[in-house]
Amino acid sequence: MSVSQLSKVQNEALDNFVENFDIINALADRNRQKIIVLLFGNLELESGMTVTAITNNMSITQPAVSHHLKILRDSGIVAYRKDGLQSYYYLTLQEPLEKLENISRNLRLELEE
Repeated sequence: MSVSQLSKVQNEALDNFVENFDIINALADRNRQKIIVLLFGNLELESGMTVTAITNNMSITQPAVSHHLKILRDSGIVAYRKDGLQSYYYLTLQEPLEKLENISRNLRLELEE
């Protein structure tokens, strides 16, 4: 089996996938997708949503919701602010979307070659 060399654009696309694995992984889970949709549907709530409010709209436990929120936080898709004992989660999509657009742009460049 011969090994083919990747073009510069292919290497850049592959590097982008590797560098942004946390975002791609965060978006790959159905529960995290639902949390994103819930938060997006509540954009008018400038304060965000609490873990309890999110859990009430999910079919998973509060610890599971917290686990998914941590993955979303680590990827930069959501952030939170503390108000007393409550944490309010909200979307922070600008940077993750720019990174995904970079991956898409590299793939388009590959198609054009």
